[in-house]
Amino acid sequence: MSLHPSSPYLKVPAGARWKDAVAGKPAADIDPHLAPRMQITPQQQVASAGSCFAQRIAEALQQSGYGYMVAETGPGFIAEADRKALGYGVYSARYGNIYTTLQLLQLFDRAYGRFEPAEPLWRNAEGGYVDPFRPSVQPGGYASESECLWDRREHLAAVRSMFEQLDVFVFTLGLTESWLSNEDGAVFPVCPGSGLGGEFDPARHRYHNFSVAEVSEHMSQFMTRLAEVNPRAQVILTVSPVPLMATFEERHVLQATTYSKAVLRVACEEIVRKHANAHYFASYEIVTASGDSNNYFAPDRRSVLPAAVEHVIACFRRQYMGDAPIPAPAAAPRAATPALPDQPMCDEQLVMDALASHTAKGQA
Repeated sequence: MSLHPSSPYLKVPAGARWKDAVAGKPAADIDPHLAPRMQITPQQQVASAGSCFAQRIAEALQQSGYGYMVAETGPGFIAEADRKALGYGVYSARYGNIYTTLQLLQLFDRAYGRFEPAEPLWRNAEGGYVDPFRPSVQPGGYASESECLWDRREHLAAVRSMFEQLDVFVFTLGLTESWLSNEDGAVFPVCPGSGLGGEFDPARHRYHNFSVAEVSEHMSQFMTRLAEVNPRAQVILTVSPVPLMATFEERHVLQATTYSKAVLRVACEEIVRKHANAHYFASYEIVTASGDSNNYFAPDRRSVLPAAVEHVIACFRRQYMGDAPIPAPAAAPRAATPALPDQPMCDEQLVMDALASHTAKGQA
């Protein structure tokens, strides 16, 4: 069937047509972006945050020669080899993984004294003190309450500095499922009592799965607050392609994952259409919809392999770092058991490991 000469579809760019943009192309050649709306220069300061997959983008930016911002470098006496294990340099500040938009919004509000959660500290099984809002950054916990609170003050000061000085903020949305405080609505990265600290109390804690409207509203509020302290800031939003490790919903984890990613993707679209300084980078589409799942996911169908990460980073460089060299895509030979990359620090994994250990002890 041919189009009439007056059809407006005759004027859409090649990237808007599946036949030209996707069909028949090797996975590594598919780039789901059209002309860029912005470019990052080597002089600009780029900060990042988000879920586990966001660490991949942070690593690539730090290796690019561009101005990746690390506002919280840690005490000088910590050896360079130990810094990453303690959460320094994993992101632009030592906040660990930020899984939800409400977590990001509350981080901003805590940094600027707008919100002081009613649940200030947790204790772990070893008796250490844990920051409930970044429970995995200090392995084993802090030795004392005063040490934990002092480190938090230093951390929030670094967060303020980051928000005020950055030029570009890259945020990867990861989850919609969360655990909240019934008292003041504070959102935690993990459920209290799940191995990283705290005790779960159904009178004080509740499960919640955010809707599109909620995710969009939280992100929009963050955009407004960020503009108040840094009018020049540009924000790049991306959705993590990593499926849920587990769901608290009474349904299959595949359904829960599809819901979560759909909500996050739609919310990103709403934010980009509402805020002129918001941009969307399609890492989710690159990894999940390129048609090369055997080479982009490990046999567990969840762990993202190096070929996928390199494809994502090549597209990011092409879209936002036009004068940076674009590395050739990694060869992706098919193999029954492809090698796993070094996995990013993930609170979900730590929780599942703790649950597995607890179960094993109970069965011993």
